[in-house]
Amino acid sequence: MATALVTGGTSGIGNAFVRALAARGDDVVVVARDEERMKTIADDLQGKHGVTITCLPADLSVADDVTRIADWIEDPAHPLDLVVNNAGFGLHARLLDKQALETQRRAFNLMCFAVLQLSGAAGRAMRERGHGRIINVSSTSSWIFSGNYSAIKAWVRSYTEALAIELQGTGVTATALCPGWVHTEFHSRAGVSSDNLPGFVWVDPDVLVREALADAEAGKPISIPSLKWKAAIFLARLPVAPPVVRFLSRKLSSSRHKQ
Repeated sequence: MATALVTGGTSGIGNAFVRALAARGDDVVVVARDEERMKTIADDLQGKHGVTITCLPADLSVADDVTRIADWIEDPAHPLDLVVNNAGFGLHARLLDKQALETQRRAFNLMCFAVLQLSGAAGRAMRERGHGRIINVSSTSSWIFSGNYSAIKAWVRSYTEALAIELQGTGVTATALCPGWVHTEFHSRAGVSSDNLPGFVWVDPDVLVREALADAEAGKPISIPSLKWKAAIFLARLPVAPPVVRFLSRKLSSSRHKQ
């Protein structure tokens, strides 16, 4: 029986990972701020699948909490087969907005430094055992230019590819998961309207998790779920694409700030 740890596991993509992993028989460690919601999820999944769900309350934008979880991960008493760094939030503040600096700092702490510290702890512990998988949730936004969210997710993608190179030959892999628009509550919680988006852009979270786990097991450094998003990112990376990408980024950013 494998054991996985998922940050931000009470909602969105993180919760889809927790449920999929429990359904296949894995024990799961859930890291999140909402203790009551974690307990509800744990009771439900333990009853359904007979697995063990461990709840670790933490706010990963707080340095002491990140260190506490990193130490837990690296402790030999807690061998993990998979770590999914998913915790995050939608960030739509303008880059020139001075009033948003504290929000920007929290975003860096949560979606950059926490990812680096927890991935490092997982990588060292897994390397000692000669096996393990690390999945860091980036985004297809990492290929566009939508404020600091795109910059942060581009960092996650680049960092994870560098980590994968450093771990090569150890039996441990690192994969940057780059989802597009996924049917979860992420957008509504972030205050992003998605009512006008056509149906074909969406990805089912269960499909996303299934493909991400398969890509991680195959040792792929980048996972882009669904053929449609693979095709979209292929086009976005063509040499002639940057002006189009900048235009679309400007339109997307403008529409968000009008909401």
